[in-house]
Amino acid sequence: MAADHVDVLIVGAGLSGIGAAVHLGRDCPGKTYAVLEARGAIGGTWDLFRYPGIRSDSDMYTLGYSFKPWTDPKAIADGHAIRAYVRQTASEYDVERHIRFHHRVMRAEWDSATARWTVHARRDDTGEDVTLTCGFLFTNSGYYRYDSGYTPRFPGVERYAGTLVHPQHWPEDLDYSGKRVVVIGSGATAVTLVPAMAERAAHVTMLQRSPTYVVALPSRDPFADAARRWLSPKAAYTVARWKNVALGVANFQLSRRAPGVVKRFLRRAAKGRLPAGYDVDRHFSPRYDPWDQRLCVVPDGDLFTALRAGRASVVTDTIDTFTEHGLRLASGEELPADIVVTATGLNLLALGGMTLAVDGADIDLASTVAYKGMMLSGVPNFAMTIGYTNASWTLKADLVATYVCRLLRHLDETGQQIVTPLAPDTDDLAPIIDLQSGYVLRAVDQLPKQGPRAPWRLHQNYPRDVRLMRHGPLTDGVRFARAGVPAAATSGGTDA
Repeated sequence: MAADHVDVLIVGAGLSGIGAAVHLGRDCPGKTYAVLEARGAIGGTWDLFRYPGIRSDSDMYTLGYSFKPWTDPKAIADGHAIRAYVRQTASEYDVERHIRFHHRVMRAEWDSATARWTVHARRDDTGEDVTLTCGFLFTNSGYYRYDSGYTPRFPGVERYAGTLVHPQHWPEDLDYSGKRVVVIGSGATAVTLVPAMAERAAHVTMLQRSPTYVVALPSRDPFADAARRWLSPKAAYTVARWKNVALGVANFQLSRRAPGVVKRFLRRAAKGRLPAGYDVDRHFSPRYDPWDQRLCVVPDGDLFTALRAGRASVVTDTIDTFTEHGLRLASGEELPADIVVTATGLNLLALGGMTLAVDGADIDLASTVAYKGMMLSGVPNFAMTIGYTNASWTLKADLVATYVCRLLRHLDETGQQIVTPLAPDTDDLAPIIDLQSGYVLRAVDQLPKQGPRAPWRLHQNYPRDVRLMRHGPLTDGVRFARAGVPAAATSGGTDA
């Protein structure tokens, strides 16, 4: 723990950071590493978010690690169970002793003469500045701000006399029993909060500007349950994982090729779970196509159950102004509220807010192109984890960690020290995240780009990426070098 230099420095001790450390320990056992975590606990998102009902929006057979079977019967898991799973993994694979908590990475500077990163961090607990060096920098900090969620400016909010809460900063002592609650938003957080709070609140209203696709899935996977009865835990986990991967890929491809078919299916499914005469088109039929934004999963249809029982309701309208006792809508309707929850989204923050410099020149992330969705053009010995938008985060995180280990072994085997992606010779670039969600659109100009084809294009296809990341070439689109070769010498063109 006292070492100031490690072979690999991992940033983030959440789901993907712990997974990266395990892969590194298993696949590159001779490499030294440390994990820097800005917060004081393992778990990342699953330790930060504590709002009622917090759960996965992906099944745990794909959100779980490839190397550690998920054995809990619930396929759509609660947040505390996922947090425990991540912490158990860190303990089981001896990752804990490598973690340095309260270390917030501020800046990383690459020096081609020594083939090293100098990483500057600040200890949030003591205010101390810390400097480390490493041969390879691997960020697993997600892509949103941990210290603040997105809250738009609401007219008249200063007049509101009730309690205003953002889910990202849920008060431990908030008592909503018997209270009138309005949840502003229609995404994954909102559809989780509404049924959970409706169990104790007097009534919960989900206020949305426009609908989101909501799909009900069983919290337990009958196929996985049957597989566990006949197969070993590892084999059962593997077949359940690939079954869900196949279904997910098929759903996404059908949504892209025949969006009208999928829209009609989702509408019929929602209508079948709602009360007779419910205005499905107004409240559950989005204007956009499926997978232009992520689908919202509700386990066992709990949101629909709360609506049928009258414990919750959906209002589709815009806010005119907050009042002292609630909200007045553009339609003139008044919504009384003792508590208003602003489930209005996230703020994106690439690389956890750290800045990068290569040989004295600052890197503009928006000017870089992502290589295989995990490295950046012109940035040596660097990788980042960005999960799928149409499937679970961990599926991609596992593949990225596997690829990084392959790359590190290749450097050792060939006697090279530096690997740098070379920007593709094209102006046909697009944002690295291809969703139309508000949190993406608000920050799209700050993000790296992707190119028109592999290895610069993200295809959001796990089976295809398995071939690319586990078995594909390591030398396409990159240049290898030893210490002393300036990064500027590898900044143009491509190597096949």
